[in-house]
Amino acid sequence: MSAEPTAGGGAVRVLIADDHAMVREGLRAFLGERSADGGAPIEVVGEAGDGEEAVRVALATGAAVALLDLRMPGVDGIEAARRLRAAGAPCRVLILTSFGDAGDGRVEEALRAGAVGYLHKDVPRDVLLRAVREAAAGAPTLDARAQAELLRALGGAGRARTPLERLSAREREVLRLVVRGESNKRIAAALGIREGTVKGYLRVAFDKLGVGDRTQAALLATRHGLQ
Repeated sequence: MSAEPTAGGGAVRVLIADDHAMVREGLRAFLGERSADGGAPIEVVGEAGDGEEAVRVALATGAAVALLDLRMPGVDGIEAARRLRAAGAPCRVLILTSFGDAGDGRVEEALRAGAVGYLHKDVPRDVLLRAVREAAAGAPTLDARAQAELLRALGGAGRARTPLERLSAREREVLRLVVRGESNKRIAAALGIREGTVKGYLRVAFDKLGVGDRTQAALLATRHGLQ
């Protein structure tokens, strides 16, 4: 097993990604305080305001752990985790979220994207520090609310599923706008992403739904209640 990227003295190198500068500043101060627990020190080596920038900074800095906000404009934390995994980056991902964002299958989706942890932003400092260190070692961390959501999702796995359940939350969001008759350009503007990114989401959605074009996808989505 290859060594994880670290700073001098064995510090865990961390990237913080959140679209709110005050949150990033708070996390940087939070992680930078000297800890009395005897664990490895933590060094923040980069920050990003969205998922696309987070991927670039993580690859450039060789961060061992990325703390990614779930909801960011354009590329969100889950898609950033997916891109880091696709790039073969050694960076481990911890998803941070606000209260109430764990629903709608997001925990399971984050884990499938390659995240090793899912935490709410109000966790105690010692829990976050431990999660960062464990993430650097590849150990998973789910807080109690995320565990409960994952168990609910797994518990419902045996129920009848619709084709739409194969889609990620962002893919459903894009498809919902297709159902409403929006063009790719207007969808991109509404979601704050590039038009090419919209086309990418639709290609993946078409494959998952087994359809050949947006008309077929819209008809199927409407039939299953997506409006």
